[in-house]
Parts: sequence; C-alpha cells; structure tokens
Amino acid sequence: MNQPKEIFVRTDRCMGCHSCETACAVEHSSGKSLYSAMLEKPAPRRRVFVEWVAPDKSMPVLCRHCEDAPCMHACISGAISRTPEGVVVTDAEKCIGCWTCVMVCPFGVINRHLETHKAYRCDRCPGREIPACVDACPTNALIYRTADEFTQLIRRHAAHELASGQGG
Repeated sequence: MNQPKEIFVRTDRCMGCHSCETACAVEHSSGKSLYSAMLEKPAPRRRVFVEWVAPDKSMPVLCRHCEDAPCMHACISGAISRTPEGVVVTDAEKCIGCWTCVMVCPFGVINRHLETHKAYRCDRCPGREIPACVDACPTNALIYRTADEFTQLIRRHAAHELASGQGG
C-alpha cells in the first residue's frame, strides 16, 4: 500500500516569517494573487497557523488529517470525509456551521468562516503538486513527503550532524 504524502515540520528551521500563512490564504483566494486576495470579500482564510512556543521558537500548525479523525466522527451533517489520498476534507455545501468539528479538533486548526458560516481546514491544496505553504517556505521548514521519506531525511540529517561532531 502506498503511503500518502503529508506535511511535516522541521521545527529547527522555522523562523516565524508567516510566508506559509500568506501563501495559503492566496492559494484559497479567487484571484490567486496577493493583490486581488487583499480586496476579496469575504476575505480568503489561511489554513496554517504559525504559533510562537518560546521566546525564540515558532511552529507552523495545520490539520494533521488524523487517521481516526475526531472531526469526521463528530460532524452531524456528514460534511467531513476522507479522500482516497487520505486528506480529510469539508464539503462546504453540506456544512451547516454547527462548529462541532472545531470543538473536537485536538490541534485547533479547523476554523469558522463567520461570513459564510462554514468550517474550513487545510485541504493540502488540491490541484497542486506541492501545497502552497510548503512551496512558499523560504527555510524548507515544511516538508511534503511520505512518513518513510521524512524519517529517512531526518536520519540522514542526524547522521551528518553526528559525523561532523555537531550533534549530541
């Protein structure tokens, strides 16, 4: 069975620039440009959130598309489902704006669009080979790979650090 690609975070690389947030909002705008996105009504919403976790540390947080997604089980209208690729998505046409999914999300990344009364989350940018947030990250803190590819990348990085005397 093929592993789905996921968005992983290299916490040692995030500098808190918020480029991922901006790229996400622009990708989910009608005009797909920063200028037109700023003028849209309702305003496009970001689906990734850079949170400060220490005086000098930041962390992008986004939907993890949980294997046993609490939001999907809690959705009373059946608006939340999983694509064959493993992405948990919300069908805006079915969403009734009850916000139950928002309440049960363990990561706090499902949000309410108050103008449309719909819930929204990261959808991994369907139609793009690489999600906009990953593509926009100047430090490569966001990585779009399978779990096996990501862990192999981390092991290689750790081996390099250890071999050069920088690790440990």
